[in-house]
Order: sequence, then C-alpha cells, then structure tokens
Amino acid sequence: MPRRRPGALRAARRDFEGRRPSAWAWELPPVDRLSPAASAEVHWALRGEAGDLATLLDKYRAFLRRPGNRLRLSPSLCESCPGCARDDVALVRDELAELYHGLPSEARHALGRVLHALDKEFRRRTLLASVPFRIGPDWRGRPYAWWHRRVYEGS
Repeated sequence: MPRRRPGALRAARRDFEGRRPSAWAWELPPVDRLSPAASAEVHWALRGEAGDLATLLDKYRAFLRRPGNRLRLSPSLCESCPGCARDDVALVRDELAELYHGLPSEARHALGRVLHALDKEFRRRTLLASVPFRIGPDWRGRPYAWWHRRVYEGS
C-alpha cells in the first residue's frame, strides 16, 4: 500500500504549527488590523480567502457602525444565496468563526483579539431575545452560537 508523504498529511490536516509562511504571503497587503506576521499567516493559510476575511470584517463593522443605541439583526431574504446570506450579520459572524478555526496559532490569536473587541460591542448594542430567531440545532446538529440569540427585526 502506498504511503502518503508527511507534507500531504499536514496539508490535509491544515497543520501550520511551527512552519513559516511563504515569501509570497509577506508581499501581499495586510489584512484588516492584523500585524504583518499575522497577515502573512492569514494569506498563507487561507490561500485566496484573505480578501473574504477582510470583507466579512467590514460587514461586521458596518453593522456595528449603524446609528442608534440598540441594534436589531435583520434576517437575509435568501440564505441559500452566498451574497444575500451576508445581509444577516449572524451568518457573517458564523463565517468569521469558521475562518478563525482554520488559522494557524499566531493569526488565530490576532484575529481573536479583533473579534473579541467587535463581539463586546455587538453584545452591548444588541439585546438578548426571549425567543431566539433560530431555535434548535443547525444543519450539522450543533446548537446555534450566542450571536443567533439576539433580537431580530420584527420580533
């Protein structure tokens, strides 16, 4: 039986610990509010999705910059469409969480600091719903995260 090379095994596990990003990753523009080293790790680990990470952070910040003391989440009109699904900030936060868990340690910690500050503002400006908009587990069987338990428009 053929044996898989260690590099192929690491690539399948997305194991980046102890490895430095390639030179091309250092030449790319920095990711939103991350250090140059963390930005290089993000570019290297996500391979093309780093722009997507910056877009998601922009959407999250745009929601938090809306005027008013209390914010209400608005559900997306079409959750199956990738563009329309990003109208719901809770789904944007889901995507940020998925990208966060796929990053190497230094980039994960740097992004965690950014998300922690944004989440603190999100919790302060939104209200906890008495009846969550999404009840029960998601399609993977996991319970919805805390950001889905905030007050939505019309509820």
